[in-house]
Amino acid sequence: MTEENQKTTEAAVMTAMAKFFSDLWFVDDFREQPEYLSEIFETILLTKMGDDQDLRVRMINSIRTSKILAETLGSFSDKEINNAYEKMIKA
Repeated sequence: MTEENQKTTEAAVMTAMAKFFSDLWFVDDFREQPEYLSEIFETILLTKMGDDQDLRVRMINSIRTSKILAETLGSFSDKEINNAYEKMIKA
């Protein structure tokens, strides 16, 4: 992240976002991530470590963020997302 007073270009931001989505896309199917996180966190909550209130808040926030991403991009096909990525990289 850049410092507050440093200049950055919109193109640089768009390129970074395109790379982020591309990297995310090729790692795993993001549509399944909220379910995976929920399963993992439910298991953790059954342990002593799961009693940590700060950890619980972070887990809930992680699930929420993952759901937002899945809901935002979930209605688009792989091809549509790939085409958008290509356009963003070329911009």
